[in-house]
Amino acid sequence: MFRSLRRALCAVAAALLVPLGTAGLQTADAAEAAGAGYWHTSGRQILDASGQPVRIAGINWFGFETSNQVVHGLWSRDYKSMIDQMKSLGYNTLRIPYSDDIFKSGAVPNSIDFSSGKNADLQGRDSLGVLDRLVSYAGQDGLKVILDRHRPDSGGQSALWYTAAVPESTWIANLKALATRYKGQDTVVGIDLHNEPHDPACWGCGDTATDWRLAAQRAGNAVLSVNPDLLIFVEGVQTVNGVSGWWGGNLMGVAQYPVQLNVANRVVYSAHDYATSVAQQSWFSDPSFPANMPGIWDKYWGYIFKQNIAPVWVGEFGTTLQSTVDQKWLAALVSYLRPTSTYGADSFHWTFWSWNPNSGDTGGILKDDWQTVDTVKDGYLASVKAPGFPSSGDPGDPGDPGGSTAACTAAYTVSSDWGGGFNAEVKVTNSGSTALSSWKVTWTWPGSQKVTSMWNASYTQTGSTVTATNASHNGAIAVGGSASFGFGGAPGGGGVPSVTCAAA
Repeated sequence: MFRSLRRALCAVAAALLVPLGTAGLQTADAAEAAGAGYWHTSGRQILDASGQPVRIAGINWFGFETSNQVVHGLWSRDYKSMIDQMKSLGYNTLRIPYSDDIFKSGAVPNSIDFSSGKNADLQGRDSLGVLDRLVSYAGQDGLKVILDRHRPDSGGQSALWYTAAVPESTWIANLKALATRYKGQDTVVGIDLHNEPHDPACWGCGDTATDWRLAAQRAGNAVLSVNPDLLIFVEGVQTVNGVSGWWGGNLMGVAQYPVQLNVANRVVYSAHDYATSVAQQSWFSDPSFPANMPGIWDKYWGYIFKQNIAPVWVGEFGTTLQSTVDQKWLAALVSYLRPTSTYGADSFHWTFWSWNPNSGDTGGILKDDWQTVDTVKDGYLASVKAPGFPSSGDPGDPGDPGGSTAACTAAYTVSSDWGGGFNAEVKVTNSGSTALSSWKVTWTWPGSQKVTSMWNASYTQTGSTVTATNASHNGAIAVGGSASFGFGGAPGGGGVPSVTCAAA
């Protein structure tokens, strides 16, 4: 009942603080050089590859989860100028929401302005190809990226991590595809598995169809099986033991049922918190407001940090700032998150919602012209901003400021279907900026289809998921070039599944 209110306007119990002492903690000054490589957790802190604590202090830039299938605002500006501006304002991390639609064959971004040289290196790219460019440039600028599976499709948010049209198998296959795509690119430090689970999602109830904690373990382990260096960000639910809160904002269940993954030191818990411009909550009308808010946050999610269980990241919070209540709420929340000047990276992590001005009930850091900064709103966040990170962009070709990127797309076509069986062809196209030496295509059928034979590629099939790998003669594909393979399968009538392509 909350996230559904935040629609874009344009696209078609108080825990006790556990004293940790000073051993092993870094000051804010020492953290300035921190952030290189992949990250891991230690107690309530996130550490970089050399063991230095880091603080996520970032911004949400949405759009890939909408029918535009790309971040918003590129109809107005070049993407590099946007990322440069984020860096100049002191944001060090970018949370990028997406929907599973961007994995579908033929997913093409729209509403990008290419005039006057803007976004020139995005021309001809599919949505994943554009995402590659954003990740590469963000890393070059010293920003880290967290990928957020925001929705199963561009139609809207879902309570559970799956729908009838997008089953759990597709969700996991696409998460693994992303983890594989960015393996070795430490700009992408982790994946937020699903945005704002809410009723009937539960935490610790044991029902595999609704227990979000169990689903997060399945998905997290799947991601780590292909890229064990990533952080796994796990949001809360709406209701635990009859106590309700914001969608994705209730992590009370972690105390009894923590998320347990096959790779240690990878879980970061994520909460969302909002103000009255999104929806009313009982605590806003409490006579003691805003003094009551730290106790509310302690109960729902703050205890995880304060008891040194795990790091906590407030992945979304925002407001239009129009009401006095909202202004008091934001000031109180920023104070609760702990000022960087006092605590350094031993603090809560955060990404503000949003960069975009076109979030209907919060607005953004940018004003409606997609250029001007809302200095009042941005000013509230000044004390919790944190140092940026070393550049981690792929140096690639010195003449290519975005770095040379290996990327591919795949188009699946059924050439004949006679009911008892079918033939299909898959065309693989090099959509990147460097020649490919190999490629791999993956899809998951919704039914019981099996590959019976395949030519010009080899394959493996596990359940309904098929992975096809190039033959020795067609792995090399020049930029803009393509290669094809075909196969027979049975039974027929399966339609065209979503297809993902990974390149090297």
